[in-house]
Amino acid sequence: MLVVPDPSGVTGDVRPSLGEDLLDEYLVFVAARCRPNTMLAVFFDLRVFFRVVGKPAMEVTTADVLAFIVEQRAPRRGNVVRIADGESGMAASTIKRRLASVSGLFSYLTARGLVPVNPVPRGLAARRPGARGVPLIRAPRRLPRILAPGEVTALLAALRTHRDRALVLVMVLGGLRRIEALGLALGDLQPGDRRVRITQAKGGRERIVPVDDAFFRALRDYLDGERPGDAATDRVFVVLKGPNRGRPLSASGADEILQGARRRAGLPHATCHELRHTCFTRLREAGMALEAIQAQAGHASIESTRIYLHLSADWLAGEYRQAMDVIAAAWDTGDIR
Repeated sequence: MLVVPDPSGVTGDVRPSLGEDLLDEYLVFVAARCRPNTMLAVFFDLRVFFRVVGKPAMEVTTADVLAFIVEQRAPRRGNVVRIADGESGMAASTIKRRLASVSGLFSYLTARGLVPVNPVPRGLAARRPGARGVPLIRAPRRLPRILAPGEVTALLAALRTHRDRALVLVMVLGGLRRIEALGLALGDLQPGDRRVRITQAKGGRERIVPVDDAFFRALRDYLDGERPGDAATDRVFVVLKGPNRGRPLSASGADEILQGARRRAGLPHATCHELRHTCFTRLREAGMALEAIQAQAGHASIESTRIYLHLSADWLAGEYRQAMDVIAAAWDTGDIR
């Protein structure tokens, strides 16, 4: 049976099964080449898909895949809609991810010679011959939300422990993802150089990044005064109270910390990933090169980093005004604006 370590290290091993030998063999394959979080995401995506289509993998057709898309986009929970996009079905980004998981399964089965073709089409044919096809799901690319400077200050003031402050600061000042922050080990800290080594990175891409001194000051206070001396792990962030005292802090535990602080600060939003987006937006506004932000963020492609050009409103406005000054001077008039 497939045994996957719990990414948080708190709840013990996870034993996922999809109830079909062929599917479980694929999960073993995914687990051998991906991190536990990725494997669990694939497991949940496939479980949803096969619950909807209601047939074995060997019998799935393209028609089943298209019907799955329709079912996922159908309204849920009556008249409840998402504020983000005003729709009541599953988010397009969620369906797109689930289709990627299903397509990965059938690519595996195709490679093994068990199915003749992948039933998940790459897209729909365009009207004009030779033109690019239409994607199955159009997932709009929305700008992520960030926190204003005053909101960051209020959030920090609402935190109750040095541990919580250090956790928030490493995300808002260093841009670490939640899993990267929680995956930090004591040996990953380089306080003399004001850097941390990130080993639990997305895609397995390790990196060493600088983090402001404010994080290391909060970290010192946490390690000296709060972290249990008999902690059963070398992870930096651990549970401070209760039956799990001294064990690694889980993702849900980190989310609870943020939710509590956000509520006490009276903020409408503040998630771990928003702290990361806030970090890179402010770095870009301060003039940090896009390539440097890419390295700090651990992005495989700079295209993922370009979103901070759009979030950096002050930087964009400054660039626009500078360009318009040049245009106005060339036209030799000051009243065109």
